[in-house]
Amino acid sequence: MSAAAMSAAAVTAAAVTDGAEQERVERCVRQVLGAVRVTGGRALHGGLYNSARLVELADGRRLVLKAAPPADAPALTHEQGLLGTETLFHRLAAPTGAPVPAVLHHEPAGPENSGEWLLLGYLDGATWDELRNELTPEHRAALRRELGAAAARIATATGPRFGYPQPVPGLQGTDWPEAFTGMLQAVLADAARFDVPLPAPADTLAGLPERFAEALADVRRPALVHFDAWEGNLVVTRDPEGGPRLGGLIDGERAFFGDPLAELVGLDPLGTPEGDPDLMAGYRSVTPALATDSPSARARLALYRIYLALVMRVESAPRGYAPDHTAWLLSWSADRVTEQLAVLAALDR
Repeated sequence: MSAAAMSAAAVTAAAVTDGAEQERVERCVRQVLGAVRVTGGRALHGGLYNSARLVELADGRRLVLKAAPPADAPALTHEQGLLGTETLFHRLAAPTGAPVPAVLHHEPAGPENSGEWLLLGYLDGATWDELRNELTPEHRAALRRELGAAAARIATATGPRFGYPQPVPGLQGTDWPEAFTGMLQAVLADAARFDVPLPAPADTLAGLPERFAEALADVRRPALVHFDAWEGNLVVTRDPEGGPRLGGLIDGERAFFGDPLAELVGLDPLGTPEGDPDLMAGYRSVTPALATDSPSARARLALYRIYLALVMRVESAPRGYAPDHTAWLLSWSADRVTEQLAVLAALDR
């Protein structure tokens, strides 16, 4: 085949793909909104599991259509029905006053629908991560206060039980020690399944919930936790004077019901946000009594940092990250786990 013919074939294949995608988008949107006209849209990048697409309608509305990967795509144990989890998160968070997208429709996978999808309202703005170099220290401090208040509001929502909301065996519990034990055991099993080396002996890691069961038992209410509200999942908009404001928290697909302190770990996986005075001032403007420096709180924060580091480490295998990023992630997560095990050892003397 000539180069010209190969190029023409590629264009034709792309057109067929684009046409099928456009038909799918229009079918989903019309199922929810009726006879509306889709006039444009584009893929939204940044998500690592579900795909997302901006959808523009003739009446000026903009929406987000999210779709789950194929059911046989490699995934961690807790990565099942994540769009259902995101739906639940947004619906529970919205009444608390936290800024989140409106849920228009969630369609689970089923006999007449091969793929799970979710239709959301679109939040105008750009992600905090995208605007990083434009934010002054004053802007960042104000945004951190807003973020702290939003995190506290989210934590006022209460779930029916502890753990992940999707019905995956072993990921829930009647109390937080039981649920967290199951969550940690699942990611350790995922490490074995995907042949990802652990940064500490498996027995040591698996025994942490029992070793610190008393601290975990201090959590008596299954609070809603986003657990992935890092700066790439925060939308920043502009106030009437042009200053940046927190426009919303997106991608609530990693949410679970558990300890409000876990939210602090998810807000900044690489740092220690409980030491950020602006973030904590915002949080305590809603929930003044949050304790972060008691032995119990410090133990739980260390446990959640270990858990998140393991999740980030193990997911590198099914995600197929670039070699450089995988190497950094393996090195960082090993250091993080070692650091937090030392914190726990000091508390356990």
